[in-house]
Amino acid sequence: MNRFSALNEDYDLFSTTRIDSIIILNLKENLMFRAVDLIARDKLLDFLDCISKTDSIKVVVIISSPTITGKNEYFEFFHQALKSKLDYRNIHRIHHVFCQFILKLMALNKVVIHANCGKVIPLFLNVSLACDYRMIADNTVFQNPYLNLGLIPIGGSAFFLSKIIGPQNAFKMLISGSDITAYEAMKLGIVHEVIPASKLKEAVLDTAKRFTQKPLTSLVGIKKLINYTLKDFKDYMDFEHQELIRIVETTNCRSSRTNMS
Repeated sequence: MNRFSALNEDYDLFSTTRIDSIIILNLKENLMFRAVDLIARDKLLDFLDCISKTDSIKVVVIISSPTITGKNEYFEFFHQALKSKLDYRNIHRIHHVFCQFILKLMALNKVVIHANCGKVIPLFLNVSLACDYRMIADNTVFQNPYLNLGLIPIGGSAFFLSKIIGPQNAFKMLISGSDITAYEAMKLGIVHEVIPASKLKEAVLDTAKRFTQKPLTSLVGIKKLINYTLKDFKDYMDFEHQELIRIVETTNCRSSRTNMS
């Protein structure tokens, strides 16, 4: 507990600010490249462990970096990772890091609100889907760049979307390759609110304050019931990892690098 006594921290992967019983966790830019640093990962997971043991904290707000570059960052990351036919350590790492992060969020004994804006790839959408309440700016666009590389969406896309919008709609969305606008996302039911970009942080904080006025025991109990299939998700992520590596190790995936755009 002493490591995070003030709960106001600044690390390579994230920074945090405490406002009464709310923790605001800001994820930094170039997140995919930062996340493969295992020391940075451990600091994030340790911080969430600390939060889970802090009774005075009721709500965690996660805000993605407004400068995330969407599919460009995705292409650059996998382009570098796929250069070598022998070394895919960063692909293993990125999957494990986000798997652990998402599992922590789902099991966290706090209400977790996620805020997104700008261009968002499925990996970061999945972080949001693992949270309890999702708010996005009206300039948010969800992108599906993995099809250009012949890959699969990692981080639980098929699992979460099948539960939220049904298998048929999830399949259609995941194979479309088309961008999804903020209001299309809300219509699908994958986000709760769309807010003008200039007012997003204010709206998120207001929502967090409303959650703090409700009994945490009830909120966490409801969260546990909704996430009752957590064991299924762990099994799913193991299978997803096996499938990702199988695809990465094929020549089709490596040759499709030239299709990046």
